[in-house]
Amino acid sequence: MSKIVHPYAHRLVILRDWKSRWFADSKKYVSYLKGDVLIRQYLEKKLRGMYISSIEIERSRKATRFIIKTSRPGLIIGRNGEGATKLKEDILKKMDKLKLPKPEDFKLEIIEVTNPEADAAIVAYMIAEGLEKRLPYRRVIKTIIEKVMAARGVEGARVVLSGRLGGADIARTEELKRGSIPLQSFRADIDFKRERATLSYGVVGIKVWIYRGKIFADKNMKNTKKNEILENKTKSD
Repeated sequence: MSKIVHPYAHRLVILRDWKSRWFADSKKYVSYLKGDVLIRQYLEKKLRGMYISSIEIERSRKATRFIIKTSRPGLIIGRNGEGATKLKEDILKKMDKLKLPKPEDFKLEIIEVTNPEADAAIVAYMIAEGLEKRLPYRRVIKTIIEKVMAARGVEGARVVLSGRLGGADIARTEELKRGSIPLQSFRADIDFKRERATLSYGVVGIKVWIYRGKIFADKNMKNTKKNEILENKTKSD
């Protein structure tokens, strides 16, 4: 029997990296993990509406670094960087409130997503925003999937909505698909995100898959390595 696997977890180490990157002993592990989960939830709520792609956390012995990827960095940074400094202070206050260990050196990085239509998290939020504005759900997913397919490097897209669509009494699912989405190929660069649209008559669930082609090892790198090996062999001879 086939089993549904999360596309991100399915490609960890092969194509994807962990969203929390640190190493800790058994004493610090619990507090670090608790901090990552709770602060990520807090930031997702606080920064909703700012087109956030992902929130990554890196820790070392003394330093902690938060990397926020967004398609609209100006909304977070604000004028003269006021927004970024305030957000940094809010995160540190939240750490104090949750009684988490405070880092000696705390850094906040805001990175711009150059191709937002090819990012599943941003696309999912765009759909949720359209539904929350009471736009017809079929029109919303059609227009957005056309934008996604027109984006650079996108080869396939799929959107699934589930809930009381259009205010109907009985919940159902609506799906729209364009191109191909090879979920089982490890080389396939598939971005996936779940999102919720909170409406007056209930919550509508949104799932977005975006296929951005297959990733292969760089041929030029292979050729240079081969040439280096041959040169070393000839020198040794």
